[in-house]
Parts: sequence; structure tokens; C-alpha cells
Amino acid sequence: MAYLIFVLPAFLLSLYAQFKVKSTFNRYSKVRSARGYKGAEVAATLLRNNGMSGSVAIEPVRGSLTDHYDPSTRVVRLSETVYGNNSISAIGVAAHEVGHAIQHQQQYGPLELRHKIVPVTNIASSASMPILLIGLIFYNTNLILLGIILFSAVVLFHLVTLPVELNASRRAVAQLSDAGVITNDEVPMVQKVLGAAALTYVAAAIAAIANLLYYLMIFASGDD
Repeated sequence: MAYLIFVLPAFLLSLYAQFKVKSTFNRYSKVRSARGYKGAEVAATLLRNNGMSGSVAIEPVRGSLTDHYDPSTRVVRLSETVYGNNSISAIGVAAHEVGHAIQHQQQYGPLELRHKIVPVTNIASSASMPILLIGLIFYNTNLILLGIILFSAVVLFHLVTLPVELNASRRAVAQLSDAGVITNDEVPMVQKVLGAAALTYVAAAIAAIANLLYYLMIFASGDD
């Protein structure tokens, strides 16, 4: 019962966020941009405007909503539904990924921190749940505490991710407007697309925090 109280609201928010991002992306995928820029063209334009056309590549990647910026190879990868598409959704997503490239170029603090904690987070995310599960099954507070410490690294990653994603979206809207890629009437539409995407990161962070609080409650009750 306690688990449902802590986690169910976060789980429902996650479901809503997933629905919201897909429905919003699909809605504005049907709205063509007034100036006709395709996703790859937007990315190329914004990279050029920021002096990065020679240092950051643009590549297509399979799937939908699989867009990302790879800092290790300095590549903006755009999905099939974005790369060659001139919809509001496509140009918004493309600009967002360029926003990450600009963050990387400018050594944006939260992004640099996220890069540094990725190796620790990968280990922690793989090990925390098995250790927590074993600790909960045998009610071993030492294992539960170890699992909590590891899971805290996962929570930290989610919290650091929030400003990274929100900042990239703000940069995207500003870059699109300054470059004349979108009209004033299209700004709110792009903001809705990127806002829906941001909600998924907010939901993930809240879910992680809710789980952590539940584990802390269990540890506290077993430590009494």
C-alpha cells in the first residue's frame, strides 16, 4: 500500500507524459512550417550560425523520437520523422538537438556534469535494483542502504538532466527565431512540442525521487 502511495502518482504522470509527447509530436507533424525548412536543413543552418558546421556532423537515424546529440562523436542524429520532414515538430526537435551541441561547445555546466556521471550512473542503474530487491526479500538493511546509495546516483542523473533538457529547448526556440526559420505565429507551436518532450524528463525525475523516498522509508522502518 505504501509503495502505491509513493509511486502510483509518479507512474500515472509518466504515462501521461508519454501520451502527451506522442500526441503533441503527431499533431504538429501534420503542420508544415511556413518557410519550408526540413529537420536536417534546420540543424545545418543553426550549426552554421554558431560556427560549428565543420565540427558537428548531422546524420539520419532509424526510428521515431530517436533523435539525440552524441557528444563523443559530435554528431546530431535525427530520426526518420525529423531528418527530411519540414513539419513544426521536425524543426523543433532538430533545433533542440542542436541546442545540446551548442551546450557542448560552450561547456554548459549541467551538461558537463551529466557527461562525467554517466559511467557511475550506468553501473548504479544496473546494480541498484538487484541489490535492493535482495535486501527487501531478506529484509537486510545493509543491502537496502547500499541499494539506496547506488539508486541515489540514478536520481542525481535525472535531476541534472532536467536543466540540460530545458535549457536546450530554450536555446532551440531562440535559435529558430533569430535565424528566421520560424514565424512569430509558429513560436508557440514549437514551444508546445518541446514542452511536451520536457514533461517526460520531469516525470522520470519525479518517479525516481518517489522510488528513492519509498526505499528510504523502508530503511528507516527497519532501522528502528
